[in-house]
Amino acid sequence: MLVYLVFIAAFATLAATYLYISSMFKGAAKPNRVSWLMWSIAPFIAAAAAISNGVGWAVLPVFMSGLSPFLIFTASFVTKKAYWKLASFDYVCGALSGLALILWYLTKDPNVAIAFAIASDGLAAIPTLIKAWNHPETEFPWPFIVGVFNASTSFGAATMWAFSEIAFPTYLIAINVVLSFSVYNKKIVSILSK
Repeated sequence: MLVYLVFIAAFATLAATYLYISSMFKGAAKPNRVSWLMWSIAPFIAAAAAISNGVGWAVLPVFMSGLSPFLIFTASFVTKKAYWKLASFDYVCGALSGLALILWYLTKDPNVAIAFAIASDGLAAIPTLIKAWNHPETEFPWPFIVGVFNASTSFGAATMWAFSEIAFPTYLIAINVVLSFSVYNKKIVSILSK
């Protein structure tokens, strides 16, 4: 029964992606292309590695966590309003993220691939975390909020409870909570200071 939650989460992820892209076209959300590109590559690799290690439907949330950023990254080229100016730090994080993917390729081990995919995804998150913290108005929170739910459904579909099945979803929950907090940090601080 819980396995059906991954399909609900996949639909919710697509809905949140649509809302983010709509926000881009309105000039509100301005995605950091380095983060969104690398966020699409790392989950795709983690999903492929998990599938090669026998993971079933529990991999769908990981795959969706790659598809959503890929759609957002692609849409960022369609509208001029949706562009965040990249700095040297963004490129360094992107290069380190890419290096983690190359190291995975050299090892050929599914569990090592997942570990490097997590490292790659985490490094790619740094520019958006900084941007969201300093300029929360340039981010739209729903992909991150839904990302927590999406990744959580992997545990309902898990059958092996092995590293290859639960490591990336666990990481996704953590990073999406942190990203959500970054987007809402100023609102939370103002509420707490009253």
